[in-house]
Amino acid sequence: MRPSGRAPDALRDVTITPGFARHAEGSVLIRMGGTEVLCAASVEARVPGFLRNSGQGWVTAEYGMLPRATHTRGDREAARGKQSGRTQEIQRLIGRSLRAVIDRAALGEMSITLDCDVLNADGGTRCAAITGAWVALSLACRHLVRMNVLKASPINGQVAAVSCGLVGGAAVLDLDYLEDSGADADANFVLTNAGGIVEIQGTAEKAPFSEAQFHDLLSLAKAGTTQLFALQLAALEQV
Repeated sequence: MRPSGRAPDALRDVTITPGFARHAEGSVLIRMGGTEVLCAASVEARVPGFLRNSGQGWVTAEYGMLPRATHTRGDREAARGKQSGRTQEIQRLIGRSLRAVIDRAALGEMSITLDCDVLNADGGTRCAAITGAWVALSLACRHLVRMNVLKASPINGQVAAVSCGLVGGAAVLDLDYLEDSGADADANFVLTNAGGIVEIQGTAEKAPFSEAQFHDLLSLAKAGTTQLFALQLAALEQV
């Protein structure tokens, strides 16, 4: 029995609320259990120097946690004057994930930045950020079409992410903090609705896990992201 009482293949309760940041071109508040992440998309009519005159746009992300998103207060990274390695790794992951499902040539020489701020953390913050950021990006592209900046949305697929792990020898979906902190192995799967794999991050915390166990985790991740894809589309229909 999982601490939450969920079945091994059950997601936590997930809600995606669009339009949470009123000034952003696209935004959502995504809740996955006790994890809450605000994802806001901002559009700029410029690209990084390495893309100037290339005809291609850019999608990137920034990620951060509020000081009391966790059980004890964490210092603001801005106050320390530098980002942690974890923060840099996560925001690069979010950016890569989103760029996997957008036609940057169709976007043109514009940049869209996804700010993903963790309000409350209970495991799976990077997965929630990726899943919510796709909806915020979609809303921003819809805004550009509505303003006649683009003829059509450059988004060509969906991307979502979910964690899986081995807890007490069993494969389980969507770990909360309590499960994640004591898991035998944990992994984050970033998948597309077309069946593509963007990234898999997997680690054995104790003994190595087998190929068969990995496939069990992948199967759970596919089922979980299928549900998340439906929730993403339902959120877009609310607007």
